[in-house]
Amino acid sequence: MPDSIKLTEYSHGAGCGCKISPATLEKIIGNTSSDFTDPFLLVGNSTKDDAAAYDLGNGDVILSTTDFFMPIADDPLDFGRIAATNAISDIYAMGGDPIMAIAILGWPVNILPADVAAQVIEGGRQVCHAAGIQLAGGHSIDSPEPIFGLAVTGRVAKANLRRNASANAGDQLYLTKPLGIGILTTAQKQKKLAEEDAFIARDLMCVLNKVGSRLATIDGVSALTDVTGFGLAGHLSEICVASGLVAQLSFDAIPVIPQAKHYLNQGCIPGGTQRNFDSYGEDLSPLNEQQKQILCDPQTSGGLLIAVNPDAVDAVEACLKANNTPIHRIGELTPWNSGPRVVIDS
Repeated sequence: MPDSIKLTEYSHGAGCGCKISPATLEKIIGNTSSDFTDPFLLVGNSTKDDAAAYDLGNGDVILSTTDFFMPIADDPLDFGRIAATNAISDIYAMGGDPIMAIAILGWPVNILPADVAAQVIEGGRQVCHAAGIQLAGGHSIDSPEPIFGLAVTGRVAKANLRRNASANAGDQLYLTKPLGIGILTTAQKQKKLAEEDAFIARDLMCVLNKVGSRLATIDGVSALTDVTGFGLAGHLSEICVASGLVAQLSFDAIPVIPQAKHYLNQGCIPGGTQRNFDSYGEDLSPLNEQQKQILCDPQTSGGLLIAVNPDAVDAVEACLKANNTPIHRIGELTPWNSGPRVVIDS
C-alpha cells in the first residue's frame, strides 16, 4: 500500500460510530410489522439482540448476524481484522460458536486500488481462520466510501443460548474490555493520537470474544451482549429494558483505557457519543460531562457485558481467568419500578 493512502481519510465515519442513531433506527424499523410468525424463530428484532436465533428442533439453534462499517484504521489489513472480529463477536455474545462467514465489501474502485481491497479481505480471512471458520464467499459493490464486514452464521445448543432479555434481579455485571475505543480512534482521525498510543485501540479491537461461548455453558450466566456502537450506556439500557430491571453501576469500577481522558481533554469526542446520549439519556441517572463521554462512547469490537447470578460469580471469574480475559465487576441489576434504567454511583 502506498504510504500516502490512509483509509480513514476516505470515509466520513469510522467503525461502529457509523451506526444510525438508535432514535432514527427506531423510526425506520420500529413500526414495521408482519402478520407472519415463525414459531422456530427464537430471537428476532423485538429485543434488539446481537443475532437472530432459529431453533432447528434437534436441540441446536442457528445464529445469524451481519456487521459492516467504514474504515476505523488506516492500514487495510488492520481494517479487515477489526471488522471481522467485530462481526464474529455477535455470535459469541449469544453464547454460540461461528461456523461460517461471507464478506460484505463496498469499494470506491476508481479511487482506491484493488490490491488495497485485497488486503482488507485478507485481514478478514485471518480473523476467520483464528475463529476456526472459513471466509466462504461474499458480495461486493462499487461504493463512494470503503465498507467492509461479514455476515456470520453460528450454532449454539438451545440450552446455552443467551439473550439480552434474560437477566435477573440480583445479577452481578461484568465487562471484559475497557471503554474509550471510540475516543482513541477519533484522536487518530483528528491526527492527535500520539505515536506511543497508536496500537492500543487496534489491539483491543482485534481480540475475539471467544470466551462468550464458554461462559454460556455456566448456568448462572443469565444474559450476554457485546458493547459496540451504542456504548455501555446504550447496550446496558437495552438489557435493562428487555429484562425489566435497573442497573446500579460504580463508575470507578468501570474499566477505561488510561489514555482516553487525555484525548477527551483534546476534544476527541466521537459524533456517536452525543447521538447515543440523545437516544438513551432519558434512561440514565444524571451524569457529569466526563461520565457521559465515557459511558456513551461508541465502541467498535468492544467487550462482553455479562449478567451473572451471585451463586455463579466464582465459576464465571474462573472461566474468565482461564481464558486470559480481564475481570471487571462493574455493578448489579435490581428490580425496576420507575425512573432511570442505569444509575451511576460516582
